[in-house]
Amino acid sequence: MDTMRDRFAPVVSRLLDEDPRVAVVLAAIGTDGFAGATRRHPDRVVDVGIREQLLIGAAAGLALTGLRPVVHTFASFLVERPFEQVKLDLGHQEAGAVLVSAAASFDWPAGGYTHMAPGDVALLDTLDGWTVHVPGHPDEAETLLRHAVAAGDDKVYVRLSVQANGQALPVDGERFRTVREGRSGVVVAVGPMLDAVLAATEGLDVTVLYATTVRPFDGAALRRATEAGGTDVVLVEPYLAGTSTAAANDALSDVPHRLLGLGVGRRELRRYGRLEEHVAAHGLDARSLRERIAGFLGAAVRV
Repeated sequence: MDTMRDRFAPVVSRLLDEDPRVAVVLAAIGTDGFAGATRRHPDRVVDVGIREQLLIGAAAGLALTGLRPVVHTFASFLVERPFEQVKLDLGHQEAGAVLVSAAASFDWPAGGYTHMAPGDVALLDTLDGWTVHVPGHPDEAETLLRHAVAAGDDKVYVRLSVQANGQALPVDGERFRTVREGRSGVVVAVGPMLDAVLAATEGLDVTVLYATTVRPFDGAALRRATEAGGTDVVLVEPYLAGTSTAAANDALSDVPHRLLGLGVGRRELRRYGRLEEHVAAHGLDARSLRERIAGFLGAAVRV
């Protein structure tokens, strides 16, 4: 199976051909994928070099002229390094753009901590008005990329990962999807966490919701799920643990409930290792998730 990032350049290249508003801004990373598009649209494919602050500033400038910029690099260089520009050049000026990241939380362990960004979504949560898509499969990534570019002049973040579920599900860029129904708790699986969550909850009497658009947070879907499936809620996110707990608590603010946020831990892992080892070290493999979910929900979850 190809990766989400494998889909990125072909999809956006087609959008460049289809829509004269679309522009692409790169920072030396991912340029090979746009070689053909650059020849066809040299005025709308811009490589600023290894200058991530300029990457965001240039995108904001293009947006202010009426274009729809799609901006791409590793998550740590797209959200964390140029955060002041994301906050001011885009947010303060109310300039829309589509930020498309790669490497997710720790997709490339050999790159070291400089190329890891488990806090990217939490950081964007300090700003107003961002839509955040977290696809779990390359097909979903393609759909959500098109949604993002078509979203008027909104500010959208699309978080791509080499981690992926085995099968794509229909996504609409808005709502959570009910994958499994139960009566003793609700587990929300975000993006590429779905397969591990389904394996971890096999035989447990829980509802599983699938979230590929996490901002805005679909509080209505969570409320409906808790009405039938119980008010113990577990969030399983592929980035910093607890990132969405505030949003979930807000959705259930008038309902007595318990909430557990699982995700990437704050402790820095200082050995490169392999991707799978990082997943396990953060307790996001199916076996670890089963222990943590069953332990939180208690014996009542067993069918």
